[in-house]
Amino acid sequence: MQETAIEVRPGGADHIRRTVAASFERTAIAQERQLAPLTDDLVLVDSGLDSLCFAIIVAQLEDELGLDPFSDLDDDLFPVNFAEFVQLYETAAQGQAA
Repeated sequence: MQETAIEVRPGGADHIRRTVAASFERTAIAQERQLAPLTDDLVLVDSGLDSLCFAIIVAQLEDELGLDPFSDLDDDLFPVNFAEFVQLYETAAQGQAA
């Protein structure tokens, strides 16, 4: 199966997507990790990042976006791939705007 590259979406969702991707990239550099290409179907455990990196990313995104969608998330709904991770933030932003 061919991986789908991150698509540019108009409006707020594109901003969230770019912000999340930038946070992944900054964290990988700061933690000296080799980040896999950020495609929608990239499985997070195969991204090259560890649990500390994800904690850093979530903290950065809370500062930058004012969102912490993990605080109320059930363990069985944890995102598995990059697209689901981004969607979690997009959904939280929509809920905050409502």
